[in-house]
Amino acid sequence: LDENAVIPKYAKDSDAGFDLVATSIHYNNTQMTYGTGLAMEIPEGYVGLVFPRSSIRNTDLSLSNAVGVIDSGYRGEIQATFNRKGVSQIDGHPIYMVGDRIAQIIIVPYPHIIFDEVDELSNSERGTGGFGSTGK
Repeated sequence: LDENAVIPKYAKDSDAGFDLVATSIHYNNTQMTYGTGLAMEIPEGYVGLVFPRSSIRNTDLSLSNAVGVIDSGYRGEIQATFNRKGVSQIDGHPIYMVGDRIAQIIIVPYPHIIFDEVDELSNSERGTGGFGSTGK
């Protein structure tokens, strides 16, 4: 979609994610949306999951929805929206810039689930134990 778009590639052969590179930035007071200049056709039965890169710790950003979900039917530009913890780089706080690797996408298969309504669930070792119930 953009002549400056970078085709996703693995940084290392053993990597799970493909780096996504920013080709544009749209921002307001609290969020920055980065365009990648890429649209892709993810095969049916697969999903693209967009995660922050580990370098996010060097910025004042956090991925707004924690993990982006790119369904196989989506044909628009792959984008990532980040919440701004501080202010812009102009004010001395680091952010990603056009040309930077901003996120990574992992493409994985998923099962097609059909839910059954039941009156009760089977027993399990954990049972209904929730938050922190498996120990420290």
